[in-house]
Amino acid sequence: MIHRVFIVASFFLLLIVQNVEADDINLKSIRKQLVLAIDNSKTTDSLYKSLASVKNRTGLISGYMGALLSCKAKHAWNPYMKVKFLNNSEKVFQTAVNADPHNIEIRFLRFSIEHNVPGFLGFNKDLVADREDIIAQLDKKNYGTADKELTVAIIKFLIHSKRCTPAQNDELNKYLVELK
Repeated sequence: MIHRVFIVASFFLLLIVQNVEADDINLKSIRKQLVLAIDNSKTTDSLYKSLASVKNRTGLISGYMGALLSCKAKHAWNPYMKVKFLNNSEKVFQTAVNADPHNIEIRFLRFSIEHNVPGFLGFNKDLVADREDIIAQLDKKNYGTADKELTVAIIKFLIHSKRCTPAQNDELNKYLVELK
């Protein structure tokens, strides 16, 4: 039964994103699928393949592809492949940030990945820059593609990451109150 649900969900996802322009993509669906992809390699592969087929990719689509590459690293059993996927993820994230440097969603995707990758691997060099840019965009109320639900989740993640200063946490808590 679960396998059948997965097949139906994958087929539905392929219909949503296959051979469409980047502007026509359902971001809410992609966000939900990414959450599932964290713990499911088949969902990771399916969503990655679907996004790879998108014509005229935006920075945000590239950002999601970077996140999916890091999921592929998580799911890989071979240490060499893990590092290879992380290297590719880092490159794709840089392309995404270059395309849309102040997109809070792209910055959050990269921040959350770098926060969770073990520090000794060296894939955490953008944490401070991403944190600073996210907070700057929140201050400007420049949420971009992030809806209220995602913006609240971003703020909560930053607070719970323990990577912010006390002053930044105070700011973030203020933003949370404003959004509720």
